[in-house]
Amino acid sequence: MSTSRITVAGGDLFHIAAQQLGDATQWIRIAQLNGLSDPVLTGVTTLQLPALDPAAGGGVAIQ
Repeated sequence: MSTSRITVAGGDLFHIAAQQLGDATQWIRIAQLNGLSDPVLTGVTTLQLPALDPAAGGGVAIQ
């Protein structure tokens, strides 16, 4: 599985997941990969993005 990186200035993981992964519900995959619990970003942040996986989905974290 290959990952990539992006740098963003603020925003939220919902929009990033929609733009980069094609599915806003996959925001949790970005959060988990980067050790984040809050989908809202402040300041300049560099994020690792998971590989595209159309089968992945759901915005609910496994507890």
